[in-house]
Amino acid sequence: MGVFKRRDRLVVFRVTQEEYRRLEKASSASGARSISDFTRRELLGRSATVRADGLEQRLSAFDKRLSELHTGLRQVLRVLKEIAGPNGTRLMKQTLVALWLAPALATAQAPAPMEPSITANLPVQAIGPDDLLLISVYRSPELTRTVRVEATGQITLPLLGEPVRAAGLLPYELERQIAAALQREGILVNPVVKVTVAEYASRPIRVVGAVKRPMTFQAVGRVTLLDALARAEGLAPEAAQEILVTLPRGGPDGGPLVRRIAVKRLIDAADPEVNLTLEGGEEIRVPEAGRVFVVGNVRKPGAYAVPDPKDASVLRLLALAEGLAPYAQKVAFIYREDPATGRRREIPVELAKILKRQAPDMPLEINDILYVPDNTGKRATVNVIDRAAGFGAGTLSGILIWRR
Repeated sequence: MGVFKRRDRLVVFRVTQEEYRRLEKASSASGARSISDFTRRELLGRSATVRADGLEQRLSAFDKRLSELHTGLRQVLRVLKEIAGPNGTRLMKQTLVALWLAPALATAQAPAPMEPSITANLPVQAIGPDDLLLISVYRSPELTRTVRVEATGQITLPLLGEPVRAAGLLPYELERQIAAALQREGILVNPVVKVTVAEYASRPIRVVGAVKRPMTFQAVGRVTLLDALARAEGLAPEAAQEILVTLPRGGPDGGPLVRRIAVKRLIDAADPEVNLTLEGGEEIRVPEAGRVFVVGNVRKPGAYAVPDPKDASVLRLLALAEGLAPYAQKVAFIYREDPATGRRREIPVELAKILKRQAPDMPLEINDILYVPDNTGKRATVNVIDRAAGFGAGTLSGILIWRR
């Protein structure tokens, strides 16, 4: 029940506990020093803080306006009492007080905008060490700041006696933790906390090896193995046909686990089973393919990458070397390292028969050397014939000119 009385220059309202709590909350939200200041400001429509000069004039004006309000309220109460009857007096007075306080309470309880914050459109995921957080506390600029999560997974805020655990929590869960800590230590009565992740730095994924752009990036949102390779701009030409993915968990005793992913299954066959979902902390290594060396009498000698060792053979390597050069011998040689002794042994290759399809193609292994010798005798014979032909042509031309 609300009752209006005038005692000299004092106005007294009797309100229920619920109405008092609403007044207290509205007064706190408006920044008034007390409920009396808040009520006086709402009645007068201006700041409750007055200076000493002209105090009497202001009090007289306040008295006059208060009398007008008193008269108006009594008239409204009389009318409401006549409408409601004898048993409705209490209800009418409560209604009148509620109507009088409603605009002020609505204005005071309307949430003011939070302090300017970083608007980061990042997916919501668990916070980890080294993540950058923006913490905003409503009407508490001294507590609003940007903090980075420590290696221990905690954050430190001013006025709080103990750090707050942040690692493993979602942003809205951390908001509750900070609000509870502020209430527990008596810093704020009903704090409103907002936590925004400005930068994730706790979920690194490393892509190294035979890729076009080795890099480290953060796993924000859903990231798969193909996404990681796409960020690294794909595999390099010398990449092997197997990718090594080191997972931070899943191994013996909860340690790291290394998985071998075949490139053909991942890219050619588009097998979703091997397109792993990465959560951060993984390392992707793409080994370089083994090489086979071709030297001797070929058009383009050099070292050639063999992504799949099963595909290495004499004919394939000759094709990569653009074929044989003139005067190549019919027999080539493969120099292969012997694992037992560490020395290279020589393996003859019937090159002419293989080219004529009279002998099967010979497989090659990684680090083999294919040597195609030069047929020096045939080359010398052809050189002699060429010189003789050139000498004969020159002599014949001189005789014909002399006869003319």
